[in-house]
Amino acid sequence: MAVSRLAGAVEGMPRLLLRLEGAAIALGAVYLYHRIGANWWWFAALILVPDVSFAAYFLGTRPGAIAYNAMHVLFVPVALAIAGFLLPSFDLIWIALIWAAHIGVDRALGFGLKYGAGASFTHLGRIGGAMAGS
Repeated sequence: MAVSRLAGAVEGMPRLLLRLEGAAIALGAVYLYHRIGANWWWFAALILVPDVSFAAYFLGTRPGAIAYNAMHVLFVPVALAIAGFLLPSFDLIWIALIWAAHIGVDRALGFGLKYGAGASFTHLGRIGGAMAGS
């Protein structure tokens, strides 16, 4: 599958702002996790769980991108946190905060949402080495 050099990736100042936004999300989620007094062992045990979605790449790049993106959009942990407040359930809230922290760290490091062309093509730019032709 042919993919443009940037594959729809943002660059320049918007890319920097999105990465800083990711860092702010991660720091905010970790701070709130601390403030609610949740168990740090759970944080350590669950922080990488969203990356299990990479296993879907065994089915192909398109299913892999769909599964990865489903686990790496903020909509789901935000909805989970809202449900936690409405029920109320602190368990849902701290799970949502761990999930949001994971997503924020990924964004801060430049790991964006994936395109179907392959795991290295993201909305924040290509991952893994220099981009071809640059």
